[in-house]
Amino acid sequence: MRKQSPWLLGVAALVVFALSLVSQSQEAQHFAPPMAGIHWARGQAPAHARTTSSPNLIYHGGPVMHGTVVEPIFWGDWSSPGDKVTGVRTFYSTVGNTSYAGTNTEYTDADGNVSPGVTWSANHFDSSAPANGNNTNGIFAEVCKVITNPVEGGYYPVYSSAPRGAQRFCAWHSAGTCNGVTVQFGFFFNLDGDPGCDPEDPRTAWSQGMEALANVSGHELSEMLTDRHLNAWYDASGEENSDKCAWTFGAQPLKFTKTSAWKIQGNWSNNAYDNNQGYVDPSTGSAVRGCIDGTN
Repeated sequence: MRKQSPWLLGVAALVVFALSLVSQSQEAQHFAPPMAGIHWARGQAPAHARTTSSPNLIYHGGPVMHGTVVEPIFWGDWSSPGDKVTGVRTFYSTVGNTSYAGTNTEYTDADGNVSPGVTWSANHFDSSAPANGNNTNGIFAEVCKVITNPVEGGYYPVYSSAPRGAQRFCAWHSAGTCNGVTVQFGFFFNLDGDPGCDPEDPRTAWSQGMEALANVSGHELSEMLTDRHLNAWYDASGEENSDKCAWTFGAQPLKFTKTSAWKIQGNWSNNAYDNNQGYVDPSTGSAVRGCIDGTN
């Protein structure tokens, strides 16, 4: 056998080491997509300095959603889910093509406007201990583990059985690449008994925890539709359409069907703002210019 020179062996070792670093870097990028559209708990949102004369959303060239299939992932202990698994399915099964979903359709990309078409496909369960959601690493790894056949138009919201605790946010959304497919996903805490993330819906059709999940689910869904890869529609401060209307509400409840009605915040509309329109928040009696919910 031909003997290799020490110099060649050293070069080979350096090449292997360099490739290892590249691989680790790529893996880190794969499992660390940015966190966007954070739904802050009441009073927890950081202040944003306005950097332009207009508060409107700006198009940054990325894609929007032209049809969405939703597969929620329930992570953690869901042995006693109450009405939340049923409620989440009802929400996604009925939100598609409603006037509320239609609040997102003025936003467009090179292929056309956002589609209000949203379809629930399947639920997934993982009883292992969930990550706490304070970064995207563990959440995205969970999505890639559970969703073995992701699709481009898929949205994979992860519902944790863990409470929010000391975290300042209720939910967020992001995007990343699983098995060569760029997918959209989100994260949601268990909001049972959590006043910081409660829309305070007095109705009794759903539990308080489910009503809270519906509101933040609407927030993240709308942002995902209009900014699916985090490079489409947001304002000069980085806020997406739902961020700009958080914790304001118009006419309630929003009725998707006779058995699916929810208290959900509205979404920002450039058209509404430019025409001095917006819903009236019944809690304050004041018009919220630029925010619409499909009823105004």
